[in-house]
Amino acid sequence: MNELAAHSGYPLHLEGTLDPPVSRWLWLVKWLLVIPHAIVLVFLWLAFIVLSVVAFFAILVTGSYPRSIFDFNVGVMRWTWRVAFYSYSALGTDRYPPFTLADVPDYPARLEVEYPQALSRGLVLVKWWLLALPHYLIVAVFAGGAWAGLNAANDHGGWSSGGGLIGLLVLIAGVVLLFTGRYPKAIFDFVLGMNRWVYRVAAYATLMTDAYPPFRMDMGGREPTPDSAAAHPIAPDPAPGLS
Repeated sequence: MNELAAHSGYPLHLEGTLDPPVSRWLWLVKWLLVIPHAIVLVFLWLAFIVLSVVAFFAILVTGSYPRSIFDFNVGVMRWTWRVAFYSYSALGTDRYPPFTLADVPDYPARLEVEYPQALSRGLVLVKWWLLALPHYLIVAVFAGGAWAGLNAANDHGGWSSGGGLIGLLVLIAGVVLLFTGRYPKAIFDFVLGMNRWVYRVAAYATLMTDAYPPFRMDMGGREPTPDSAAAHPIAPDPAPGLS
């Protein structure tokens, strides 16, 4: 388990460090600057979807997620998070995101998913469309039109970057930044908590884990420690009879 994975009790670990100084005005044109990433991510997410279907059948037959597919799909999510953090899911840094699926330890936005040694063959049939439904409703509020179930994963690789409460708060932070040169820390912490919730649901819905996403807001740039996560336990598997 790497240093990032050691911080949290949930298999997906998402972190972001506010990286000052953040330019007052650069956020106004980041939509243009991320176009090269958007083009690449379109193809990466198409591959992600196809490989997730392959993984679905592999889990159904063998009870395990093919490791090479898992690593690729985590890389796509990692790349997506870096672009989202740079742009309109956080505006947390002005450092241009690297074009890589690999983890970049010195970049201020990082994402990791622990590889599951075994997955339920029964849950794979229902968790992505039925069990995750309550979370979809919450994520729709957070990410708005960018997340219409899992279909939003096709939208230029950024399901949490197109509206909703995340987009509104990031816009407010951008306006404050424009006029004061300061990013409101409270907004940053709340936005990171919502993004963390969204990506946890994405990992569950795309079959990367059987751990049901917790109904809690872990705010701030750092993942909660195992002790603090234990104080708010992950919701029990809603379908324990499936295996």
